Amino acid sequence: MSPLFRSRLLWVLIAAVVVIAAAPQLLPPYQVVVLNTVGIFALVTLGIVLLTGVGGMTSFGQAAFVGISAYATAYLATTAELPAALAWLGGNPWGGLLAGVVLTLIVATVLGGVTLKLSGHYLPLGTIAWGISLYYLFGTLDLLGGFTGITGIPPLHLFGIAFDSSPALFVLIWGIVLLGVVATLNLLDSRQGRAIRALNGGQLMAESMGVNTFRTKMVAFLVAATLAALAGWLYAYTQRFVAPTPFSLQAGIEYMFMALIGGASLVWGAIIGAGAVVYLKEALQDVLPHLLGKGGNYEAMVFGLLVIVLMQKMPLGIAGALARRVTALRPHRGAATTQIAQAAPLARRPAPAPAESILEARGVTRRFGGLVANHDLSFSVKAGEILAVIGPNGAGKSTLFNQLSCVDTPTSGEIFFRGHKINGRSARDMAGAGLARTFQHVKLLPTMSVLENVAIGAHLRGRKGVFSSILRLDRSEEAQLLKEAEQQLIRVGLGAHLNAEAGSLALGQQRILEIARALCADPCLLLLDEPAAGLRLKEKEGLSQLLSKLRGQGIAVVLVEHDMDFVMGLADRVMVMDFGEKIAEGLPDEVQANPVVLEAYLGGAE
Repeated sequence: MSPLFRSRLLWVLIAAVVVIAAAPQLLPPYQVVVLNTVGIFALVTLGIVLLTGVGGMTSFGQAAFVGISAYATAYLATTAELPAALAWLGGNPWGGLLAGVVLTLIVATVLGGVTLKLSGHYLPLGTIAWGISLYYLFGTLDLLGGFTGITGIPPLHLFGIAFDSSPALFVLIWGIVLLGVVATLNLLDSRQGRAIRALNGGQLMAESMGVNTFRTKMVAFLVAATLAALAGWLYAYTQRFVAPTPFSLQAGIEYMFMALIGGASLVWGAIIGAGAVVYLKEALQDVLPHLLGKGGNYEAMVFGLLVIVLMQKMPLGIAGALARRVTALRPHRGAATTQIAQAAPLARRPAPAPAESILEARGVTRRFGGLVANHDLSFSVKAGEILAVIGPNGAGKSTLFNQLSCVDTPTSGEIFFRGHKINGRSARDMAGAGLARTFQHVKLLPTMSVLENVAIGAHLRGRKGVFSSILRLDRSEEAQLLKEAEQQLIRVGLGAHLNAEAGSLALGQQRILEIARALCADPCLLLLDEPAAGLRLKEKEGLSQLLSKLRGQGIAVVLVEHDMDFVMGLADRVMVMDFGEKIAEGLPDEVQANPVVLEAYLGGAE
């Protein structure tokens, strides 16, 4: 995080504390009550921003998590006779908070373990299914009062202070919202946060860089569930009454509207969206009966139309539109350069022995039904060697790369990496073992800075987890990871673009960025899929010099490329593929003179 952004954020937080302290004394009582509702809704919406807007996982079930915590709190606060093991929880607000959060996390772990394995439209449908189920469970259990609910919740007392009035609750609610915002910002400004952001459109890339994408999904899911659980605890003590209706699917959809209207990709959008929806509904309920009469539910219809118009006019939400004008609301792009400069270098893996066999394929075949994409391919590459794989479009080169990087598994045959068979291992395992790759079609996170895109490559070289990130105990390691990314960007000639958005780079620069990201993993083998595509002549010359330097450092390189001048002037050996088979292998001059190659690939023998 840049010092300038940190300074601005600090002033925003100080201003927020002052407003929270002063607002209950300055605002009319009714407005304090409304803002309490906004705060509780904002806490839930903050989880949706993290889960859906940032992580790309659409969930309509957050209201059900609010309900689990609210009911746990209400039950423990109103039940006189509890089992002996739970007696200490009875009438204890801290016990209610603990029970609500723990129970919510247990349920979220079970549901997330099943739901997050779904993709596409099945994921939101899955959240709808269990959201509805939990809603009817709340209304069915006599233990929870059925659809009548639980009444008689006593006022909240903490540290000897009675939170029995709206002004007192305002300070508590918005204090927790502020802590939630700070915790979320801290999480996103970390190694774990980059992994969460990579889920939205970059899962294959993230997995190949060593990110455990399912675990990362669970982290985002459980953090969002925790925020919902805190909201449920506050809701129970604010309303002093809990019934199923506020935890229905409709409520879950409204929370999603709040995120979309506020700005689903920005943390501040949770507060803006919750406030916009609550006050818009209040205004419609006050105005429409006078205009259209009291006989219909006109506010719901008008609200829906206004939401559609707002999303058309502001696709990034209100916060997204404001971020273009208000610097403090913009997601940061910079990094703390002083801290990075002072960071110790990351540890590196031992270099391979000279001429060590890094990669070997033996009879690799890949079938897709009746289609044979690769057939009986055998080759090897040693440390400090560049092997080019060439062939016409459809020859099976990308399929081969996917098998070498363990994105795919051969139907038959064996692949060895540094003497160990890797068939069936994951791309994440191979990233940790020292294999890094780029992609035929560039895979990066366009709205993330160049520096942070490259830092994803160093994911496995860090160890700090979620709690360290939230509490900012990861700063030393984070500086090391960013320093490594900076060094690799300088190494490949992109040092002047550290804080630019990755999507703003030219295509050739984006391909170079991918190589820098792969180098961040400290690999002993690089798989480069068409690295020179889109590069200008000078850029190709620079890339050739870089790969030659890497070869001299003992790194093995396997590259797929169509630019014959680039390949023949760089590669130590060339393997030619056609229709999934190897038709030639040898020195560049030998391959160029091979009549079979000339016929199949270079346009025919003369």
